[in-house]
Amino acid sequence: MLNRGLDKLELLRIVESVANEKSIDKELVITSMESAIQKAALTKFGNDNSIEVTIDRESGEIKIQKFFEIVENVEDPSKQITLEDAKKNNKGNSNLKVGEKIFEELPQIDFGRIAAQSAKQVISQRVKEAEKTRQYEDFIDKEGQILSGIIKRLEYGNVIMDLGKAEGVIKKDELIPREILKTGDRVKAYCYEVKKEIKGHQIFLSRAHPQFLAKLFFQEVPEIYEGIIEIKSVARDPGSRAKICVNSKDNSIDPVGACVGMRGSRVQTIVNELHGEKIDIIKWTEDLPTLIAESLSPAEIQKVLIDKDSKRIDVILTEENLSKAIGRRGQNVRLASKLTNFEIDILTDKEDSERRQIEFKEKTELLIKNLEVDETLGQLLVSEGFQGIEEISQAKPDDISKIEGIDEGTAEELINRSKENLIKEKEEIGKKLKELGVEDSLISLKGMTQGMLVMLGQRNIKKLSDFADLSSDELIGGFDEIKGKKIRVEGYLEEFSLSREEADQLIMSARAIAYK
Repeated sequence: MLNRGLDKLELLRIVESVANEKSIDKELVITSMESAIQKAALTKFGNDNSIEVTIDRESGEIKIQKFFEIVENVEDPSKQITLEDAKKNNKGNSNLKVGEKIFEELPQIDFGRIAAQSAKQVISQRVKEAEKTRQYEDFIDKEGQILSGIIKRLEYGNVIMDLGKAEGVIKKDELIPREILKTGDRVKAYCYEVKKEIKGHQIFLSRAHPQFLAKLFFQEVPEIYEGIIEIKSVARDPGSRAKICVNSKDNSIDPVGACVGMRGSRVQTIVNELHGEKIDIIKWTEDLPTLIAESLSPAEIQKVLIDKDSKRIDVILTEENLSKAIGRRGQNVRLASKLTNFEIDILTDKEDSERRQIEFKEKTELLIKNLEVDETLGQLLVSEGFQGIEEISQAKPDDISKIEGIDEGTAEELINRSKENLIKEKEEIGKKLKELGVEDSLISLKGMTQGMLVMLGQRNIKKLSDFADLSSDELIGGFDEIKGKKIRVEGYLEEFSLSREEADQLIMSARAIAYK
């Protein structure tokens, strides 16, 4: 291919052919050939030389030139030349300057077997690199889309798909459970990542990803494609059941009906693609209790208690609806929790009543103990909304004396006792923090309460830098994957009901001070 006897136009035809076959830029093929010829020329004329090779893009003419850099003081005679010598060699050319190059044309060479093989390797390597880059650029734009291909082979439970110009992989845990796929089957999958690596790019596909379901609806429902209907959230238990929440921007269009289709035709197409996965389509609403109730269908909900700060919801229902709300192996409530992004606790009306009675008793006992009041007064305060000592300490005498049976003098006495109790409690906690060895830098962190500090100290988190190295999940709790199963992990400060935003803010504040 690189022999001296090669026809010049034939060289250009080879370039054209390689560029078309590999779908890469013709210029890149030519520069690869130039690099290959340069490598062979260095072998021929000496590696200590500076050699440049150019191929004429129109004629195919190959020019091999040795060049020298013009310098004031020559350090390497094989690559450098003084300005005076350069002008002599170039017939007194007065326009030459230090920093420029002068060229000396070298004779054409016959490539020996080793040189030709080496040149071939250079071209092959460059073309492969270009091919990888081109494929990566082709597929990086396809992240977040459904791709269709033919199963090429199965490897250790993973599925390798032929996507035409590249291969994609569906990992074992990204397949629909119990789905049987065979070599030669044409399948669809969601492209969730295109990764560029040294050995080449990798295209990761999934049939278990929640967005695979969303994109199937995008393909099947024209109103979603046109932007009239919006998919708000998706939750899946692949191969078993899924929930999708949809909203219509046009009040005249029913989003659920549009997704179901005439006689269920649209949703049935998607169910068939997912091998019988049951799909609950839920109409989105800004009214969170209604959305929660719809998400837990077919259970009928009595009451919904929402704690937006800790992203937790208590759902109260009758005993008869308990199994419906929870679902088989907790599936229904788990999917509803993912769909709404709230932690959902299911309670029967009996359990809710018992819980409230326990909470009432605990709060009453706390007031009796700390304020030294009788049970009747303690119950009266709790029933009127005074949940703890801190609330009483911040109240005005008028707020408490409005309660029947409590005069203004008693109200003032209660406020004073609560303030004294808080001071005493603060002193005791301060002493405990000192015993635990919690450092002042952590104690003075804005937003940190004494209760939090004690809890952290007991967990051996005593320095600001220790706290700064934590994640929000370690503070408020989260899920960890152990042997393929999601396990609930308790957070250090979970009982303080911090929101994720508050946890992030505490950690970032600590890092700003600790690592400044």
